[in-house]
Amino acid sequence: MIRRNLIQFSVCLLLIGLGFNNVSFGQLKAPKSKKATAKKAGTKNPATEKYIPGPLFETDEVLEFTLTGNLKEVFNDRSNDDPTYFPLKIEYIELNKSARSIPIRVRTRGHFRRMREHCNMPPIMININKDAKLGGTLFVKQNKLKLVTPCRDDDYVIREYLVYKIYNLLSPDCMKARLAKVTFNDETGKVKNQTKYCILLEDVDNAAQRNGNFLWDRKMTSPEGLQQDEYKKMTVFQYLIGNTDWSVPYLHNIKLSFKDSTSIPVALPYDFDHSGIVNAPYANPPEQLGLMSVRDRRYRGYCQEISQFEKTFALFNKLKDDIYKLYTNNPLLEDKYVKQTVKYLDDFYKVINNPKTAEREFTDPCTRRDKVAIGGYENQH
Repeated sequence: MIRRNLIQFSVCLLLIGLGFNNVSFGQLKAPKSKKATAKKAGTKNPATEKYIPGPLFETDEVLEFTLTGNLKEVFNDRSNDDPTYFPLKIEYIELNKSARSIPIRVRTRGHFRRMREHCNMPPIMININKDAKLGGTLFVKQNKLKLVTPCRDDDYVIREYLVYKIYNLLSPDCMKARLAKVTFNDETGKVKNQTKYCILLEDVDNAAQRNGNFLWDRKMTSPEGLQQDEYKKMTVFQYLIGNTDWSVPYLHNIKLSFKDSTSIPVALPYDFDHSGIVNAPYANPPEQLGLMSVRDRRYRGYCQEISQFEKTFALFNKLKDDIYKLYTNNPLLEDKYVKQTVKYLDDFYKVINNPKTAEREFTDPCTRRDKVAIGGYENQH
């Protein structure tokens, strides 16, 4: 018993040293076995087998398709933690003008956006039927896909899609996204047919396998134990977009992947609707941080000397024009939002290119005694 208490006390000291003051022993989970925590991405060994992705995410062209079936049942299934799968079909036109119909099953997913009081339409998980003949189709090599639906307005979906595109510029360790124009066709006639902009998100298994990686599902992983170049890229990116709604130890809006048991994990971020650059009307910063608005930036990485960020800041400067062009060259965005976003990006670049301001923004916050961990919801996925 004494030995056990000493171990727990040591773990507590470590977590306090990392700034996670609000973590209790009830939140700690016992380490799982390697077999349980290293989830294979696909059936082949990604470290030895080259993964060849399908064509779905190889273009930025807006994909148009129809979801057909009993959508009333789907949209009403929001209350329980074990949503039901419902049969639907994806219908679309291939480049050769041939009509395609792919059988799928879907369920609602997420937590905040699944709640009716927050969003008019819940986000959806798509599972393509195993017996679907996908050869020669746009969906070949796809199995699972997340469909990010508009919570209240199409504009915010488009804005979130562009955040994924920013991170695609920064790192291959990312989830690819494709903007889609989806017609929701309810066969029962009980739900009004509507066409909305949505985001198709690459399955995280495919994202890991694309980089020759496995998934790592272990909570309470220390940020210091991650691949540092990628970690700093990810944390500065979160600062750029004004996102504080994430946590590495809690795997909140973060996935981890690694090549093998001897390699260092990499963090893959996702879900950016609570970021300042999206500025959704329902978004609020975590109350623990004491921020007034999601537009207020706060660096949430761990403490490092500002000199450690030189390489990372150089990458953001190198990609500056490409990041701005995502907004200034996009005909789907309102002029007012483009101007606001350009200013928001300008503010970021003023910070990272001013040594004194950069040190204040990236070093001071991580030393605050009130630093907290954002645990997130229990049912994020």
